[in-house]
Amino acid sequence: MVLAGPFVRALALGVVGIGCMAVGWPASIAGVLLQVGGAGIALRAVWRWERTRVVLTTEKLFVVHGTFHRRAAAVRLSQLGAVEIEQSLVGRLLGYGTIVAGDLEIEYVPEPRRMYGLVERLSG
Repeated sequence: MVLAGPFVRALALGVVGIGCMAVGWPASIAGVLLQVGGAGIALRAVWRWERTRVVLTTEKLFVVHGTFHRRAAAVRLSQLGAVEIEQSLVGRLLGYGTIVAGDLEIEYVPEPRRMYGLVERLSG
């Protein structure tokens, strides 16, 4: 689900690019640029998704983002209050949801009930 929005935008750019290429010269240059832009959007989204990790230790729950510029957000399990799961209908059907643990909100978590159970077990 994380990739759905960027893929739709990339597909739209690709379709417009193909249309421009069908028109012919000089619109074909714009068509190629639009297709390259669409491919760039899709690759960037996949790269960001691939480089995001949720890490649960016996002391903390982390979310780590980034490749060159690493960024981490964490919450201590000992100071954790209520842990919540938010799931839309589509999220329940596709098996993803949002975990809210203190100030930390982690979106698009696969199998959120399993993560919730692990957090509850380690923090309790």
